[in-house]
Amino acid sequence: MLEEMNDNLPEADGNNKEEVTPSVATETTEDAVNNASNSNETPSQKHHALDAIENSNAEESEDETIKERHTIPMKEYGTFSLEQLTDELKNLIVVDKVMSIKEHVDEIKKAFTIEYNHLIEEKREEFNAENTDPNEEFEYHLPLKSKFDEYYNVYRSKLNAHYKNLETNLKSNLENRLAIVEELKELINPQENIKDTLKHFNELRERWKTAGPIPKDKYNHVWNNFHFHVENFYDYLHLDREARDLDFKHNLDQKQKIIARVEELTQEADVNKAFRELQDLHRIWKEDIGPVSKEHRDEIWNQFSELTKKIHDKRELLFENQRSIELDNLEKKKAIIAQIEQIATEKVNTHALWLQQIDKVETLRSDFFAIGKVPSDVNESTWTAFKAAVRKFNSLKNAFYKEIKKEQTENLNKKLALVEKAKELKDSTDFASTTPIMKKIQEEWKQIGHVPRKYSDKIWKEFKDACNAYFDHLKEQKKEENSEEIEAFDKKKAYLETLRSFQLTGDHKTDLDAIKLHIENWKNLGKVPFSRRHIEGKFNKILDALFEKLSLSKKETEMIRFTNRIDSLTESNDTRKLDNEKIFIMRKIEEVQNEIFQLENNIQFFTNTKNAKKENSIVLEVRKNIAIHKESLEVWKTKLQQLREL
Repeated sequence: MLEEMNDNLPEADGNNKEEVTPSVATETTEDAVNNASNSNETPSQKHHALDAIENSNAEESEDETIKERHTIPMKEYGTFSLEQLTDELKNLIVVDKVMSIKEHVDEIKKAFTIEYNHLIEEKREEFNAENTDPNEEFEYHLPLKSKFDEYYNVYRSKLNAHYKNLETNLKSNLENRLAIVEELKELINPQENIKDTLKHFNELRERWKTAGPIPKDKYNHVWNNFHFHVENFYDYLHLDREARDLDFKHNLDQKQKIIARVEELTQEADVNKAFRELQDLHRIWKEDIGPVSKEHRDEIWNQFSELTKKIHDKRELLFENQRSIELDNLEKKKAIIAQIEQIATEKVNTHALWLQQIDKVETLRSDFFAIGKVPSDVNESTWTAFKAAVRKFNSLKNAFYKEIKKEQTENLNKKLALVEKAKELKDSTDFASTTPIMKKIQEEWKQIGHVPRKYSDKIWKEFKDACNAYFDHLKEQKKEENSEEIEAFDKKKAYLETLRSFQLTGDHKTDLDAIKLHIENWKNLGKVPFSRRHIEGKFNKILDALFEKLSLSKKETEMIRFTNRIDSLTESNDTRKLDNEKIFIMRKIEEVQNEIFQLENNIQFFTNTKNAKKENSIVLEVRKNIAIHKESLEVWKTKLQQLREL
């Protein structure tokens, strides 16, 4: 709409530049403000709205690329990752003009620095927690940082070149405009032909329009100075009233078009967009369109300034709402800082709990960056407070991990010792004695706590490989043993059928020797699998039946069975069971001796009673029990003697 209007606006000096119709003195901004005194708004209120326009236009007059900044939407760069920030910076410096991206680059640089510093702090904490060498210094290189710095340096070079070029142009343009004003002063010369004067005047106006930007602090002064001398020139000409009225009418028509457009802008939803177009309309009103007649001057200016104030007020309201949102964001960020400070006071004594604390702070940190902007006047102090809270938490965390670093080093030494022990035993073929040791060091490994992370995987692999090597050998050995045991089971199963058909001859010695031979043969057949040990019970039942037929003494029967059992344990080299058997027999001997001692005491009680009948049934029964126990004691002692002789 604005470009369309500019195309349709005729030149203030008429279509025929050779026969220009001069207008009366052009309104300056100061005149317009003073002429608006009859409005419902106070001059100071309108002056504030107009100042906003004038200041913005003055700034943009210095560097027109400022306008381009508004075409790029500002993003929440604080929520971006380092990779996203780097890509965003690259895209901006490649696609857009340097001044249009200045605010964006500043925000990206700030967000990247915050995120990068946080990463470095984390890496330093990890280094301090794991490093065991006090002479080793922390170093960390992030390739992405170099790439970001490379893009940022390109931007800085472009920005410096732009400012250098801009400074030269501003100085040159200011000198050019001041020269135009000086030439304009000289036009008031009665000796010169009026036609040539008007032609020169038009040329000066054209040169003025294309003279380029000037420093913003000179903008209003130079423009007002120019228009002051334009007014003097018009007053000097005193041309006919009809031509002047035509020029007034033309200017009035153009200003009414501007007012109509500003009325439309008051309904524009995008307040910032409306304000930017209003700036351009003010520039056209001031720079491109001449004055109107006095009878319309106050009225049309009041309309324009009233509408200007409406848009300005909407913009101020938008700023107030933004300020309210920023204040709300400030309270949210303060609450997060308070939570981090609270967490930084909590005493935590385990790694698992510290991981929970770290997750809490990391979540709060993400929430902090996800919250929008805060008021600019407290932005730095809020960020400082946030960093201080995080730093306090990190200090507490570091103190904990430094404390457990010594413990982790000790754990490392313990595990290294187990690794060496496992390596020594991994090729052992003494499986009976080595297997319990290997199982024991595996249990010890489980009981040892954490070691520094950089050693953990390496020593675990060495330990696991050594253990696996040993147990793989054990597995292979058991496979070989299992095949032999299954073969022994099959032989014993067949032998058992043969034994069932065995008949005693009736000769005690011959039959006893034959049974002993069967026992010897059975032993020589070998060991059977553990799951098939029931066949031993079947063999013992057959033996019991044969012993009963032989009418052997209890002691003799018991000793044959015991010898058979001990021989089996000896062949399997099961020292643990032999030791247990020995302990069991010694306990039984002690129990039987105590029982005999008790029974003998009982006999003395009965025999010492005056009226007790000698050798009554009770006494006889006790003596019988004593004899049985002594016989049993003799068997147990014989068993113990046999074990000791092994």
